[in-house]
Amino acid sequence: MQNTRYARHGMVCSVDHLASAAGIVALDRGGSAADAAIATNAVLAVTAPHMCGMGGDLFALVHHEGAVTALNASGRAGSGADPERLRAEGHDRMPHLNDIRSVPVPGCVDGWIALHERYGRLPLGELLEPAIRLARDGFPASPLLAPGAQIVAAQRGGSDFAGVRAAGDPMRRPGVARALEAIAAEGRKGFYLGEFGQGLLELGAGEYAEADLARPLADWVTPIGVRAFGHEVWSVPPNSQGYLLLLALGIADGLDLPDSPDDPLFAHLLAEASRAAGHDRLKVLHEHAAGLVTAEEIARRRAMVDPAARRLLSPPNADGDTTYLCVVDGEGMGVSLIQSNASGFGSLLFEPRTGINLHNRGIGFSLEPGHPAEYGPGRRPPHTLAPALITRPDGSLRSVVGTMGGDAQPQILLQVITRLLRYGEAPGPAIAAPRWRLASGATGFDTWRAPDETTVELEAEAPWGEGLRERGHTVTAMPYGSTFGHAHLVDVRPDGTLAGAADPRSVIGAAIGR
Repeated sequence: MQNTRYARHGMVCSVDHLASAAGIVALDRGGSAADAAIATNAVLAVTAPHMCGMGGDLFALVHHEGAVTALNASGRAGSGADPERLRAEGHDRMPHLNDIRSVPVPGCVDGWIALHERYGRLPLGELLEPAIRLARDGFPASPLLAPGAQIVAAQRGGSDFAGVRAAGDPMRRPGVARALEAIAAEGRKGFYLGEFGQGLLELGAGEYAEADLARPLADWVTPIGVRAFGHEVWSVPPNSQGYLLLLALGIADGLDLPDSPDDPLFAHLLAEASRAAGHDRLKVLHEHAAGLVTAEEIARRRAMVDPAARRLLSPPNADGDTTYLCVVDGEGMGVSLIQSNASGFGSLLFEPRTGINLHNRGIGFSLEPGHPAEYGPGRRPPHTLAPALITRPDGSLRSVVGTMGGDAQPQILLQVITRLLRYGEAPGPAIAAPRWRLASGATGFDTWRAPDETTVELEAEAPWGEGLRERGHTVTAMPYGSTFGHAHLVDVRPDGTLAGAADPRSVIGAAIGR
């Protein structure tokens, strides 16, 4: 069982102890939670390219002085985006790998800039210094990075990975160091209009125009929330799929949950709440979607849940790799930040000058003509990233929580948050407990293409298998591990003590307090 860590003056949780340590250094130097989040994410952009990086997107929630704000730093398709061309080539879905058209302009760096401008205290260059040093001087490859390094090294631009064959092997990323130094010196201009931007234009060969890179990609948006288990749970509005978490929590809050989460009824009801929330996601989720989380909609979808059996749902008309981190500082500011490449190392394309690997978030676009999420110039794709933040009835911060996991992110968070709020579990046990996830297809992004064909995958030692089968679910046993996400959580106790946990599935994750 994962231990819960405690602190009084600040805490950072992330997938990598080197990154968490950089965040704590920022807090020790007088930085805010936002400063620490940037420092942590910057190190992850160096040491965890299999999950995230400056070639990916970012979403964040911030609690400060009693208010919750939301940041959408997800990229937009380039000016050359042409769905007709893809359809003419025979595509009915966006290309998954090795195709620049599935690479919107990455929003991560604009997210850092926006967070720093609004909530930062320390100079941006100081926050990026630990990441620059690791990229320039080297770092040991993690057990999660090493297995895929040789595959990526064979890709054009993947030479940084050539020397990594086992965990602990040294790795340097000099181009990433130059990109970080350019951001420290010139802000977003140094990145989007500098070496990285010029290389992206060259690689795109018409997919992007310089104006696409000059346009800031980070927007402060109004967060969405739902009342559940006596608290308000917040997430980021569309194009994020955060609404699925809120719908499922609203549904679950009105169900007769069993006395123990070990009861198979717990897994059945939450799985059915997730299916009721998400079965039509491909039809309704796009960047301008609104009104997806209302009392009426929660009640309508709750009626789809049968406590005794799995129900069939009407289908719509038509392994994700991400990293999550959270920070709470000594003054009570909380940051819930998620950042991603989408699939593993992303598109398997590298910006040629810096060697930064590029995400493939464009796989979320539709190629159905006229669909509101159709691939097109300047559009944002539907996104699996769904950070969460929890407040008490008086508006004070209760928790920051999130996870990686592709389509399963809302399902994982539903389980963790229900354990925390409904069953009163501490962060460590809530994070470490076995999980289920809905699965369909091979990529981790296919769950809702056939919602009535989903199976329930169970982690090793999960106690619900036979009870789920009796209720009509198809159940598959899976090993305990990252297929079920890397979730991290910091909980603020009524006396101000911080209780946090990093997911043991992340192997080298760390919750560090001060």
